[in-house]
Amino acid sequence: MPDNPHALPGQAFALPGQRLIALEGRDAAVFAQAQFMNDVKGLADGHWQWSGWLTPKGRAVALFALLRLSAERIWLVVPDADADALVEALKRFVFRSKVAIATREDQVIEGRFGAPERASGAAIDGNGDDSVEIDLSGDGGARTLRIVAAGRAAAADADLAERWAEADLRHGLPRLPASQASQWTPQQLSLDRLRGYSVKKGCYPGQEIVARTHFLGKAKRGLALYRSEGPVEAGAKLMAGEETLGEIVACAGDWALAVTGLDREPTPAQAGATQLQPQPLSAGLER
Repeated sequence: MPDNPHALPGQAFALPGQRLIALEGRDAAVFAQAQFMNDVKGLADGHWQWSGWLTPKGRAVALFALLRLSAERIWLVVPDADADALVEALKRFVFRSKVAIATREDQVIEGRFGAPERASGAAIDGNGDDSVEIDLSGDGGARTLRIVAAGRAAAADADLAERWAEADLRHGLPRLPASQASQWTPQQLSLDRLRGYSVKKGCYPGQEIVARTHFLGKAKRGLALYRSEGPVEAGAKLMAGEETLGEIVACAGDWALAVTGLDREPTPAQAGATQLQPQPLSAGLER
């Protein structure tokens, strides 16, 4: 079933919670390679990947789509983290690098439930001089994300934006609120499903923790998808009777992602007074 059966095919809508950060200059790709958890050096121009920025202890500060328009132009589509705070934090690591980091207030992120016009898989359409399109289609249906000039952006639609977030969760893309930032490793967020981090690219903040967990096989927790029968909040304990199964890390509409143990099958649970039923994660967002 499509993620949004009520959306008109081709109807674009702004995603006001999502922001664009631009890294531009001679050392843009080099800086991104040194700071972010995925392999920017191995990513071809005109392609994108999931990535993120970690604490030195390997916890995810922010998750984002990283677009390599060229070696001198790296864009980050940041869905949840405070983009302004992220820019200021990244600037502290620039040192002598020839790179400028800034939010792009002249650009707006918008979504559409429908197939991209030209983008496909990890291949981007556009070079940043006009609109940029990426393919967010998965098993739940076709989706397109576009970066457009603010003056040409579609109107916001709260219902469609929530359905967009629900689709992200159903495909295992965590939408972390501020309370969940710097709490979880990439493995605990099952970002291997999205090919969202690298254990072979070399040093970056948190790399030692990520690599050690990977090579020693110590990942004991990962994401599980639930559909709730009432309101739940990120940070709530996921319980089965008196047993703690894990913690809810992201919510949208009737859907929730929880970090739970990998040593047992998903089971019906509750968060407070709300009942939750386990659901299979959809595939297709790996890049």
